[in-house]
Amino acid sequence: MTVLQVTIEVYEAIRAHGEETYPHECCGALLGRPAANGWIIESSVKAGNTRTDSAHNRYQIAPVELVKIEREARKKGLSIGGFYHSHPDHPAQWSPTDFAEAHWLGCSYVITAVTQGKATVTNAFLLAGKTEENKQFEPQTVEIIKTAEPLSARRESNNS
Repeated sequence: MTVLQVTIEVYEAIRAHGEETYPHECCGALLGRPAANGWIIESSVKAGNTRTDSAHNRYQIAPVELVKIEREARKKGLSIGGFYHSHPDHPAQWSPTDFAEAHWLGCSYVITAVTQGKATVTNAFLLAGKTEENKQFEPQTVEIIKTAEPLSARRESNNS
């Protein structure tokens, strides 16, 4: 199983965003660096949910906004490592629609259940596979970290 390492600030921010937009889904991007066994996420960017027809159970990030987020990430030396959204009054598990609309292979998809306005469970899934035809979601372990330095560097400093 791969690991999604997120700073406590990012973890709290995506959960708070879900509470802010309840009863609609929130959405955003996760910025970080690839690691040997997943991603190290050091910041998140809120995005507007352009799904006005069904915002309570669907989300979409406008392509122009996504391009802007990607450009800003590159300026910081980061990559889009994934996306997050909330599931108002629904479990933190991917839906068939989430799967059908996921196209960023190798990225993490984070879902937070927001029950009656309160963030409860947050889960992550890696979109694995080599092509759109063989993509699949694999559960990830979410590891909350204090800083975004690589796990190996943290281990080395702990052994000093």
